[in-house]
Parts: sequence; structure tokens; C-alpha cells
Amino acid sequence: MRSFLKTQLWPAVSILVALTVITGLAYPAAVTAIAQVAFPSQANGSMIVVDGQAIGSSLIGQSFDDPKYFSGRPSAAGAGYDPTLSGGSNLAPTSQALIDRITAQIDALHKANGNAPIPVELVTTSASGLDPDISPAGAEYQIPRVAKARGMTEDQVRAAVARHTSQPFLGFIGSAGVHVLELNLDLDGILK
Repeated sequence: MRSFLKTQLWPAVSILVALTVITGLAYPAAVTAIAQVAFPSQANGSMIVVDGQAIGSSLIGQSFDDPKYFSGRPSAAGAGYDPTLSGGSNLAPTSQALIDRITAQIDALHKANGNAPIPVELVTTSASGLDPDISPAGAEYQIPRVAKARGMTEDQVRAAVARHTSQPFLGFIGSAGVHVLELNLDLDGILK
């Protein structure tokens, strides 16, 4: 028994303790420290701060219901854009609940924006339910409503959209996107 403790149990326990300290404490602490020094904004959630107050993250969408604001993609994450409940609705294309939600969304968009064709992303949720961006087509669809609600010309609103449109990485990886929160803050005169 003593031989078993000395040759097998104690080495196993000591390796377990050493690996727990290395992988459970030292490594996470080192990575956190390096991230705080090298990438402080990203390490702290990529928060958008105005006048010392965090008003959102550049990584997570928000709900905007006022006609003077651009709306993002619908969210199936909890009550909407809840990062603790990130995920899609997992409803099948034949689900009556999905059909009813999309039909209601289409009716609301037509009521608010007219009968122009609706970009599909404005009625479908994403896999995460947290998308902060919409496509340029999704923004273009909303320009007349936002311009009218703000008393601006469509060209003025279109210029703001252009300022917040990102292009695909290296010109071909990914797709163009418009950051909804930053665009709305720009239109409010808070962020340029």
C-alpha cells in the first residue's frame, strides 16, 4: 500500500495540483493581464462610452423602436439582444410561430417604411441574436422613414449611413455592414 501511495497516487495528485494551478490560475491571469495591456477596449467588452457613461457595446445590437432611429436585425436572444441568452430561435421553416412572427414583422415594416421590398435580414433573426450590424440594403430601406422623422433630407441620412458602413476585410472576406448603434448616435449628434 505504501508503495502504491508513493509511486502512483502522490505523483498523480501533484500533477493534478500543478496543472490546476497552471491552467486554471496562472494561464488565465497571464492572458487577462496581456489583454488588458495590449487590447484594453476589446478586453472590456468594446464598450461605446459617451460622457463617461457606457451606452452599449460595439459587439452587441440594441433594440430601437423610435421611427427616428435605424433598427437592427430582430433578436431571438431572450427578450431581445440579451447576451446571456444568445442564440437563434431554432424554429423550423414550417413553424407557425416563426411564420406568425415574420408576418407581423413584415406588416410592421411596411406600415413604418412603405411597401418597398424588405431586405430579408430585417425579418429574420441571426444565429446569435446579437448582431450589431445590418447590410447597406437594410439601412437604405429605412432611410426615408428616418429622414422624415428627423426632418432631414434623405441625402443627409445616406451620408451618415456611408460614414458607418464597413467594407469586407481585404475587399472580399465577409460582407459590408452598417453599425446601427454608432449610426444612431451619429444622427443624434453624439458620435461622429
